[in-house]
Amino acid sequence: MGTVVLSLTVMALSVYVLAVVTDAYFIESLDQIAKRWNLPNNVAGASLMAMGSSAPELAIAIFAVFRGGQHSDVGIGTIVGSAVFNILVITGASAVMRPIKVTWKVVLRDTVVYVSSILLLLVTFQDGKISVLEASTFLGLYVLYLFILFQWNRFFPETEDPIEAVEEAYETTPPAEGMFGRLNQGVTKLIGLFTGDARTAYIRAFSVSILFIAGLSWLLVEYAVQFANALHIPPVIVALTILAAGTSAPDLISSMIVAKQGRGDMAVANAVGSNVFDILVGLGLPWLMTIGLRQAGVLQGGSIIAVGAAGLWTSVLILLGTVVILLIFLSTNSTLSRIEGMILILIYVGYCLWVWFSSTGSAAKHVMNTSFQMFG
Repeated sequence: MGTVVLSLTVMALSVYVLAVVTDAYFIESLDQIAKRWNLPNNVAGASLMAMGSSAPELAIAIFAVFRGGQHSDVGIGTIVGSAVFNILVITGASAVMRPIKVTWKVVLRDTVVYVSSILLLLVTFQDGKISVLEASTFLGLYVLYLFILFQWNRFFPETEDPIEAVEEAYETTPPAEGMFGRLNQGVTKLIGLFTGDARTAYIRAFSVSILFIAGLSWLLVEYAVQFANALHIPPVIVALTILAAGTSAPDLISSMIVAKQGRGDMAVANAVGSNVFDILVGLGLPWLMTIGLRQAGVLQGGSIIAVGAAGLWTSVLILLGTVVILLIFLSTNSTLSRIEGMILILIYVGYCLWVWFSSTGSAAKHVMNTSFQMFG
């Protein structure tokens, strides 16, 4: 029982500090970069904002490469769980905050790339092996996606001011009050001693934030495994739910802020763009690192990563299903209403309940054997 309490406490504190670092310093430093690059809202949301808020998932996945075993399950589970969380909870909560009116050309831009990334995953897994070329293809597709994003405004210019939504949100959102507010301010100022002011020393804040994110991700992976072992459940279940939701918290907060200000395109682009990053970079980069470390003799194994391709359709259907549901809701007057947002959140609650209550049964074993063998 002591291990359960200790592990849960460490994970909760790590997620909290991770949220502060990511939200107040890492994303803020990226916002300054986006401002200087004069990026439109939906482009910034799908690129820098998505990369910043997905940094914890990537750090966990990379750390899992060096640990292997159960830790690999945690890395992959966090990425897949975050993808489900992003589509269902982030877009749902943003709609509950304020109904989202979207532009279809932006939605289709990001969802087409997202669906393409899932299909690429399916094609890559057909032979049950991941090569250097295949891992590089994932990163290459993400580079192509970034190119499309940064060229987007040339063909579809926006009438709104670039990136102003996020800055206004930070300025107009009142700080939390009471004891928690004072604690939050104290933790933020303490971290600021290392990062500096993210609005002026944004390069320093960006660099130091990465170190914080890496260290906190290490704690999350280690104690997630201990927590799961103490409860006698697969670690991937903890990753699918607790870690996925925890590491996506900064994503949720930033999307709700911009949605409240009527920038629905940015909120949806952030959610879908984060998923594109998670799959293409969150999987492709660790795969490439694994192969490189094996070739260098740091890790054991050859230049090919063996993966379990059996039952892959289950994973594909879960990821594709969330996109289909979102597109169906958005097809009604190009708007995601508050009711539809609440339905998306309820679907996620049902998904989590299914994962937890089936964790000791055949359903959980099936999910583990199909969705989370991506590192081999």
